[in-house]
Amino acid sequence: MHNDIAQILVSEQEIKEICVKLGKQLTKDYQNKNPLLVGLLKGCMPFMADLSRQIDLKFEMAYMSVSSYHGGIASSGDVKIKMDLDISIKGRDVLIVEDIVDTANTIVTIIELFKHRGAASVKMVTLLDKPDGRLREYQPEYVGREIPKAFVVGYGLDYNELYRNLPYVGVLKPEIYNQK
Repeated sequence: MHNDIAQILVSEQEIKEICVKLGKQLTKDYQNKNPLLVGLLKGCMPFMADLSRQIDLKFEMAYMSVSSYHGGIASSGDVKIKMDLDISIKGRDVLIVEDIVDTANTIVTIIELFKHRGAASVKMVTLLDKPDGRLREYQPEYVGREIPKAFVVGYGLDYNELYRNLPYVGVLKPEIYNQK
């Protein structure tokens, strides 16, 4: 599995440092609020777990399963909600937790949906930001690290549901996804 990685972009240690830094900032910014952290499955899982342990506040967690990739290495542009929230967000301060912002199709769609559902505020924290991949204008409020336009896997990010368990984020070798 590690042999399929061309380059490590974000090491395991860097991820830990990002989680600590973002956790301190979120603790400060959400003081005296009752935030709802909403993770977008499946990629958010490692980041949400590690980040949440660094936030020194009471908060609730919920999950949605949303996809615009449907396999492959490029977004289809068609955002599908596979599993919706099971709680109301009306009047809540919602913090969306995501592994990566690339095209911004998914996140802009979800933010618009949450505002329509009456959230008091909707902000986003992402481990990775890939602004060169944007198809829609959007800037996350909290960013762990900006990365170049490359196909990355690991720490929740996948290629055909594989590589999510890598402890770092790396660039997948093109020969792996060009085998088809």
